[in-house]
Amino acid sequence: MAGRHRKPTETGRMVARVSALAAMAAAPLGIAGTASAAESASSAAPSVERTATWEKLAHCESTGNWDADTGNGFKGGLQFTPSTWKEFGGRQYAPSAEQATKAQQIEIAKKVQEEQGWKAWPACTEKLGWR
Repeated sequence: MAGRHRKPTETGRMVARVSALAAMAAAPLGIAGTASAAESASSAAPSVERTATWEKLAHCESTGNWDADTGNGFKGGLQFTPSTWKEFGGRQYAPSAEQATKAQQIEIAKKVQEEQGWKAWPACTEKLGWR
């Protein structure tokens, strides 16, 4: 009977039911691995509202240097191009991203992320497992 599934036994069904009931009973108590599930969910889809999210990204993008200007065309802790900085309203804060505060750069980054998603920072968000 290669390539075919065996017919479920009553024992197998009972084990599945008991396992499901145990998981449902443990969930409200926080026993069912919620910490690890929350951790893996946060690495897959981090909160844009958390400063720590942006600090992790900046650490990858610019080693956490919020006033980075290395001459490669990308500036600030989150490595904005001048056109992206302008398009998303960054000039209301400073002429260029590296001249803005960390909080201001994060505000613009939230707008960029909302429109473009994490792909706006392709190498680092892939490295961090966010996409």
